[in-house]
Amino acid sequence: MTNIHTEINKKIGKKIKLERIKRDFSQEKLAELSGISKNFVGAIERGESSPTIETLAKIANAFDIPLPDLTDISKVEI
Repeated sequence: MTNIHTEINKKIGKKIKLERIKRDFSQEKLAELSGISKNFVGAIERGESSPTIETLAKIANAFDIPLPDLTDISKVEI
C-alpha cells in the first residue's frame, strides 16, 4: 500500500472512531448497526483495513449521516 493510501485509511479510521465516540457507540454497537464484524470495525479504526464504499455506506447509515459527511477527511489530523 502506498503512503497516500495508508494516510487515507488512517484518516478514515480516525473519522469513524470520532463519530462513534461522539454517539457513545461501542465498537460492538457500531458493528451490530452496520452489519459488519467488531474485528473489522477495529481494523478500520486503526487504519489497518481499506473499507469498500459499500462498507462506508453501511457505517454512515449506522451513524444516520450522509456518506459524504463520513468520508470528508479534510479536517482530520493524524
